[in-house]
Amino acid sequence: MEVRGPVIWMFLMCCIFGHLIVSHKNDLVEAKSFSKSEDLEIEKRLQTINKPAVKIIKTIDGEIYGCVDFFKQPAFDHPSMKNHTYHYKMRLIWKEMGERETNNTAFGYLWENGVGCPIGTVPMQRVTKDDLLRLDSFGDNHKPCGSWNTTTYDPNNVVHYNQHRFAVARTKNIGKRFNGATMELCITAPKVKPTQFSASRLHIQMGRDFLQAGLTVNPVLYKDKQPRTFVYTDSNGNSCYNTNCNVGIVLIRHDIALGMSLVPVSTRGDWPKYYTKIGLVKERKNGNWWLQMGGNYEPVNIGFWPGHRFQQSYGNYVEWGGEVYRASLPSPQMGYGYFPIQDKNYDAYIQHISIRDRYYNIDRNVDYLEDYSDDNRGYQVIDTRDPIHRAGHIIFYGGPGNI
Repeated sequence: MEVRGPVIWMFLMCCIFGHLIVSHKNDLVEAKSFSKSEDLEIEKRLQTINKPAVKIIKTIDGEIYGCVDFFKQPAFDHPSMKNHTYHYKMRLIWKEMGERETNNTAFGYLWENGVGCPIGTVPMQRVTKDDLLRLDSFGDNHKPCGSWNTTTYDPNNVVHYNQHRFAVARTKNIGKRFNGATMELCITAPKVKPTQFSASRLHIQMGRDFLQAGLTVNPVLYKDKQPRTFVYTDSNGNSCYNTNCNVGIVLIRHDIALGMSLVPVSTRGDWPKYYTKIGLVKERKNGNWWLQMGGNYEPVNIGFWPGHRFQQSYGNYVEWGGEVYRASLPSPQMGYGYFPIQDKNYDAYIQHISIRDRYYNIDRNVDYLEDYSDDNRGYQVIDTRDPIHRAGHIIFYGGPGNI
């Protein structure tokens, strides 16, 4: 967490010794006391998130993760999971999707020990009390959302309109049903203030529920300004990042984790470009939604959400692109911090997009998209086609913000 001078440091000390909660408004900080019952509730949430680790491991960057028994993940605390039959060897979806399997140490290079966690456990970030206080202090405003108002489907009436901005390519509201979507995302590191975020993500809306996956620069969530992987779950009025609640994702791999920093980062005007592949795909057999990620290889399954968690079994619409949150002015950068000029050497971009239609057919043409930016003064998007390199749609997006 970035601190600004002795005043904020005094507030932090008060949080430790005086049980105070920090709240933000326009980048100002004010302290509020909270009751003993509220303090106990925070401790209870920490116990729910931070399951006992059988082993502590470090990434090659020195970041600490706990290896948690597969069956003790927070997602298994959900009431609907009492009689589940899930297990960490679940791989049936791979054959259906036509993907190649990877060995048990495919991502071992990410860890100091060259392996990751023991088989049967999953790596999870440890969450502190300060982490929860920091996230709670922003309330619902800091939560990711889609560019549509899901009550009216009015593109000019966006949730959290005054604080979130979008530059996305999205499916038109023409009554289609979607069972998944994928993308290949150029990794960038936009500049943000301590109370802001800038994300590049895939968003699938399922009625009033939704899933997001991508990369984000989010100091409130991750306490730094590096681009990191994330997922966000919104289900039946409950929501959280990554595995931070019982409606969150169920991880299956022992050698890759959410929240890991994405390095190296692409540089504007220079090659090579670095990217990651991301998919949110529904399994036909049982309705589970799977998260898939990969780099210079085919994406692999990272984890899943049980299909019964969502009020609606299919997606109403899909969007690819940037979302920023501006708790304070000026608003943050998106992508490289420049407006797109339709040049992959100079623009942040998403390519190789696809959707799974209502019959689970893969559609790479996706000829029912529209560009949407809710404020062209700060952020813009251009969806075009790449007939030469067969990248399908190329969604150029970004902007300096400052609005």
